Amino acid sequence: MYRCLIIDDEPIAIRVIRNHLSVFTGFEVVAECNNALEAMPILAKQKIDLLFCDIQMPQITGVDFVRSLLHPPKVIFTTAYRDYAVDAFELNVVDYLLKPISFERFTKAINYFLELQSAQKEETDTVASEPENRDFIFLKADKKHYKVNLSDVLYFESLGDYVIAYTTDTKIVTKERISYLAETLPKQHFIQTHRSYIVSIDKIESIGPGFVEINKKKLPVGRNYKPLLNNLLQNE
Repeated sequence: MYRCLIIDDEPIAIRVIRNHLSVFTGFEVVAECNNALEAMPILAKQKIDLLFCDIQMPQITGVDFVRSLLHPPKVIFTTAYRDYAVDAFELNVVDYLLKPISFERFTKAINYFLELQSAQKEETDTVASEPENRDFIFLKADKKHYKVNLSDVLYFESLGDYVIAYTTDTKIVTKERISYLAETLPKQHFIQTHRSYIVSIDKIESIGPGFVEINKKKLPVGRNYKPLLNNLLQNE
């Protein structure tokens, strides 16, 4: 089920989008907002897959709002103005719909979104099927895929739908679940020590009561993960 958020200061425009969307299966409107400021706490707390966003709104335009998001969902702009099209597509949006939005044109936008989702899933499945002995991973951030050598990774930290990869010289914030990394990282080199942490075994400097130390930083060890760490110690 794709979770959708609609932002528009015109109730009629919201109703049109909602009605068009109701024809398609697999989509759910989780919230409707009259301006971008109302949408901020929703985006902060909930996973949104597709954002329908007007452009000319009070306080902040839709373009500036999307530009301000660190990790925006897929976006379809809905507006009565053609003037922002170039700015919008520079943000890598799914589509730019001009009001009044016909159902035919709306359908094309939804189909394009579904094609993008399918392509992204294929890419994820390909990465997941790679053998465990690979020595690098690709992490998506800032509209790029960064190749990260596993030998450079210190640890991964989960922040909800995002993961921070800490390496010897930088950190990368990627929209990914730590559960995915736990399944795909080579288990001979990485161990999950907490529901929010996966660490490089080679980079562990010391192990204490309830923590492991990496790069002079103490990272917590969760109760459910202590047996894994104990097995590591026993095998040494």
